[in-house]
Amino acid sequence: MLLKKPTLVAVAVVALALGIGANTAVFSVVNAALFRPLPYPAEDRLAMVWTDNARKGEREGLTSYPNFSDFRDQNQSFQSLSAFVRSTATLTGGVPEEIHGANVTTDFFSVMGVSPAMGHDFSSEDAEPGRAPVVVLSHGLWQRRFGSNPDLIGQTIPFNQNSATVIGVMPRGFDFPGHADFWKPISVTPNMKTKFRMNVWLSVIGRLKSNVSREQAQSDMNAVAAGLVGQYPRENEGLGINVVPLREQMVGKSQGSLLLLWAAVALVLLIACANVASLMLTRAIERQKEMAIRLAMGASRLRIIRQLLCENLLLAIAGGGFGLLLAWYGIRVLVALSPAGIPRLDQAGINRTALVFNLGISILTGLVFGLAPALQGSKVAINEALKEGSRTVAGGQGTHARRLLVVTETALTLVLLIGAGLMIKSFNRLQQVDPGFNPDHLLIANLSLPDSRYPDLAQQTEFFQQLEARVKSAPGVVSVGATSSIMLSELEKVPFAIEGKATQTETPRADLPINTITPNYFQTMGISLIKGRAFIERDSLDEANPVVIINETFARRYWPDEEALGKRFKFDDPNFKSPWFTVIGVVRDIRRMGLDAPFGIEAYLPTPNSSMQMVVRTEGDPLTLASAIRQEVWALDKNLPVKDIRTMDQMMEGLVATRRLNMLLLAGLAAVALLLASVGIYSLISYSVAQRTHEIGIRMALGAQARDVLRLVIWQGMSLALAGVGIGLIASFFLTRLVSSMLYSVSATDPATFALISSLLIGIALMACAVPAHRATKIDPMVALRYE
Repeated sequence: MLLKKPTLVAVAVVALALGIGANTAVFSVVNAALFRPLPYPAEDRLAMVWTDNARKGEREGLTSYPNFSDFRDQNQSFQSLSAFVRSTATLTGGVPEEIHGANVTTDFFSVMGVSPAMGHDFSSEDAEPGRAPVVVLSHGLWQRRFGSNPDLIGQTIPFNQNSATVIGVMPRGFDFPGHADFWKPISVTPNMKTKFRMNVWLSVIGRLKSNVSREQAQSDMNAVAAGLVGQYPRENEGLGINVVPLREQMVGKSQGSLLLLWAAVALVLLIACANVASLMLTRAIERQKEMAIRLAMGASRLRIIRQLLCENLLLAIAGGGFGLLLAWYGIRVLVALSPAGIPRLDQAGINRTALVFNLGISILTGLVFGLAPALQGSKVAINEALKEGSRTVAGGQGTHARRLLVVTETALTLVLLIGAGLMIKSFNRLQQVDPGFNPDHLLIANLSLPDSRYPDLAQQTEFFQQLEARVKSAPGVVSVGATSSIMLSELEKVPFAIEGKATQTETPRADLPINTITPNYFQTMGISLIKGRAFIERDSLDEANPVVIINETFARRYWPDEEALGKRFKFDDPNFKSPWFTVIGVVRDIRRMGLDAPFGIEAYLPTPNSSMQMVVRTEGDPLTLASAIRQEVWALDKNLPVKDIRTMDQMMEGLVATRRLNMLLLAGLAAVALLLASVGIYSLISYSVAQRTHEIGIRMALGAQARDVLRLVIWQGMSLALAGVGIGLIASFFLTRLVSSMLYSVSATDPATFALISSLLIGIALMACAVPAHRATKIDPMVALRYE
């Protein structure tokens, strides 16, 4: 029966494949990131324990070791608590490689509930000062760097310019706290346990007792925090504790974007269902005589409904099958376009869960779009349908249902189109934001000097001076500089005090981000010096008269009506005595944390540290100099890894990756929805023209002109499109507010976008109506009057 209408079947299967395939692809990503259980036993009992710092406005602040020790000893809710800090290490014995991992307390793996697959866990003795270094490796590093050597346990490896004994290898897939290659025990000194309570550097994770909820744990830790304020008021005043379930911690930032995407593909599926339901209603009307014969021969109405539903389910399952192919490709596109930070994205794929989802949604889709046609097809006036020469006329319940479906899919399409339009406009405005520097022809390379070979400032300064001189002499290099951080990564922030002004009373307190640079950094980056002078070589070693350069925001905020040059401030940290720094220059603000992030205060010091980012401005393609930079680094230190060489353009793309993904996906889905809606309107008008051939012939025989017929047919389709646009505008006015947090410099109800997108959809609908309307004007009245 389906093969008798191959065109209808092809259109239905393609529409369903688009809707079901998109939903399957997005479900695979959402399932991997949000729904799939974390690979830890009783993962629902794991929670992060953050410092809630009201003074800085930080809900997820780090913790000092003494405070962590008190958390562990004084709480009643956690079975155990562990602390960790992300770290890096250098592997030598071949091409130098910097690897990422974590320094952890010795009970870290027991808190996580995961033991090494090979070797053994840390012991409490491993944390004692002076002990020989030991390390546990990830399964990935063990495979990649050591060739899955089963005899590696107990051997020493070159680690951080020294050596460490490998005591274990973790199971495949375990990499907490995120892409970790190794874990080392934190060496706990007596001073760490009692001093430096304001030196915050640890993240804390705990395993709740089996009968304790998050709310109970939060209440308990609030009491612990209050007790610490009473014991150590100077260090803990304004500090609380924030308990965050590990799953919420891992998926919280990406959850909104993923769920928005899933809602968008669900709309596309609804539009596809409406489209196919409209086609099936047409098919049901055309089959009225067939159904009348079946009923006359004794078939029950239930039997007719069952047959039609089976046909529709077959279509849906065929669409789902082709949708799997689209989903496989779509997942690859999603993974390629997605920004870093979406957890477990590499685990998204067509697995058993995705197959079950695909089958389930295919069956559900078949029932959704097939029920109305099945009910309509089973309601046949047998006597009328079996009359010789009977003609099915337009109108009736079937036609009303088709018109309602067209209005619905037009409204849903407008919602998607307006959402996509807002995203596109927002992204374009973001792209026009001036970052405060010139990103063209810039190459970035990250370097970390080991403390064992570069223990003091003089050696670190000398290394970067020599390296800059060597790289500057390379062909095609215009300028070279270095900085502790350019974009994305957080700078170290410290409290500060301004000479002649009272201690800050701001809430949250504005700690000062510190960036250390070399003298040529501003010139290389293209950052304008507003007033004063730039650094010179001797500034970095002048400890008697330390100088600093600040940005415009800093100068405006703290010396709004004064000259900032010559003013002094110091770092107000009780752990060390800071000298007074003299402001010698003011530079332009830059968008350090993102093109959509506001400017903040910032200070630059002329003192390189052990971890710096080299910035090289070139005449041509920056990436052509990547190999030359590596060779110059290894000429100075053959064991120094050079990591993450990339262009500034690549880094800038990372700043807008999430917004670009949202824009591209929503625009793509809106384009699919627009195509489906256009097909729906076209098919309805085409069918209507075919059904009204006799009527149109009579009108033309009575003197109707081609323009009258054209106006009649076009108005029939446009009245539905306009009704859909009106409903869609009302829905968009409320629904687009859900994406307001994802927009930059654009209102969620932007009138220009609403007007432009509405006009676009009306224009497309007019084109869809014009083709069958033009065909209607070509009807020969004599032929039409002999119709049936």
